[in-house]
Amino acid sequence: MPSPTKMHADELDIDETLVARLVAEQFPRWRGLPVARVESSGTDNAMYRLGADMVVRLPRLPGGSHQIVREQRWLPRLAPRLPLAVPAPLGLGEPGAGYALPWGVYGWLDGDNAHDAPPADPVAAAARLGRFTAALRAVDATGGPPSFRGGPVAEQDVYVRAAIRDLGAAGTLDAALATAVWEETLRLPQWDAEPVWLHADLLPGNLLTRAGRLTAVIDFGGLGVGDPAADTIAAWAVFDADAREVFRAAADVDDATWARGRGWALCFGLTAEHHYGDVCGNGTNPVLAGVGRRAVGEVLAEHAGGRPC
Repeated sequence: MPSPTKMHADELDIDETLVARLVAEQFPRWRGLPVARVESSGTDNAMYRLGADMVVRLPRLPGGSHQIVREQRWLPRLAPRLPLAVPAPLGLGEPGAGYALPWGVYGWLDGDNAHDAPPADPVAAAARLGRFTAALRAVDATGGPPSFRGGPVAEQDVYVRAAIRDLGAAGTLDAALATAVWEETLRLPQWDAEPVWLHADLLPGNLLTRAGRLTAVIDFGGLGVGDPAADTIAAWAVFDADAREVFRAAADVDDATWARGRGWALCFGLTAEHHYGDVCGNGTNPVLAGVGRRAVGEVLAEHAGGRPC
C-alpha cells in the first residue's frame, strides 16, 4: 500500500516497516504479526492493523503524544460505564526505531466507520449516541485533563471568521448567514458548572457500525473535561433534523449547551472545509472536508428554517 498523503507540513514519517520494528523491539510476543495500514480520515493519528485482533495508533504530529497517553490512562476507567464499545488499550509503546513519540496498541473493534457505512436506522443510532454522551458526562471527572474542545468556542473566532471570509469569497458559502449564526453563538451564556467528560470529536469516522447498527466509538485523542457542548457536534455532522431531535432528548443537555453545540458544529464544519477542502484548503482530506460541509449545511438550514436551537 502506498504511503498516505501527508496533511500537515510537520507530519512524521510513519509506515508499516516502522510499526513492525517498534512492535518487534518493545512487544516481542507480537513480533512477526502482519502489519497493514488502516485507511482513515483522521488527522492526528496513523493506524495500523496488527494481526487479526489489534491495532497500533501513532501520533502523526510532534505535539500529539498526549493523546495516546491520555487514552491509555483513562479508557480502562471509562469503558465499564459506557453503553457502546470503546477501544481497549493493550500496551503503551515508547519512542524508538527513529520514532520520537509514545504510541499505543489497542484491541481491534470490528465494524465500518459511519461515513462509509451509515447506520441503517439513524433515529435508533441517534438515541444510542445520545445516551453514550450522557453516560460519559455522568462519570466522575475528578483529575481529568482539559479537552481541546472543552473551553469556550469563542476562542476559535479568528479561525471561523477567516473560513467564512474565504469560503464566502469563493462562492461556496452564504457568508452573511454564517456570520449571523456565528455571532449568535458568541452571545450565548457559557458553561459555568463543574467540568465534565466529553469525547470532543464525535464525527462519522469515529463511530463504528456493524450490520447497520451503531456499535462503538473510537479515537479518544480529544478526550477530556470541560463544557460538554462539543459532544453535540454529531447532531449536525452525523444526523438529519428528525434524528437530531432524538439525539438531543437522549443526550439530555440544556438549551444553552445545545445552542453552544450548534456553534461548535458550525466552527468544526467551516474550519475543516477551509483547511482540508480543495477550494480554499490543501485538498488533503476530502472526506473530512465533506463532513464539515455537511455540518455547516445542516446548521445553516436549521437556522434559516427557524428551528429552535
